[in-house]
Amino acid sequence: MMSLDVTTHRILLEELSLDVDIGFHDFEIGVPQRLLVSVDITLSPAAFPDADLRDCAWDYDRVRSGIHGLVAGRRFNLQETLAAEIFRMIAAWPGVEALTVTTRKPDVYPDAGAVGVVLSGSRT
Repeated sequence: MMSLDVTTHRILLEELSLDVDIGFHDFEIGVPQRLLVSVDITLSPAAFPDADLRDCAWDYDRVRSGIHGLVAGRRFNLQETLAAEIFRMIAAWPGVEALTVTTRKPDVYPDAGAVGVVLSGSRT
């Protein structure tokens, strides 16, 4: 029997729904829009929990509250700017080896599911 070892350790936060003052059109300014944010974080093996203990857990709350903190009381012209800020924040945390950040505005066009931005990078 062939064994299978874990080689990738990923943490996900999918479709965090935020009301964000975002967009550069006159009708968008000052009118918060629904924005969905997803992050896919690849961790180093050392950063992934090795025991079923709270102290070993990777803190999902840190991801969520960090994103909320970035958008609180701010406005953005571009999704690209917000996605880049989220990317830089999470990429700076210890143990992050790769990261994908996706932002989507789901209510822009009636004939499209969403418009968005995807940023990805890795240390390898």
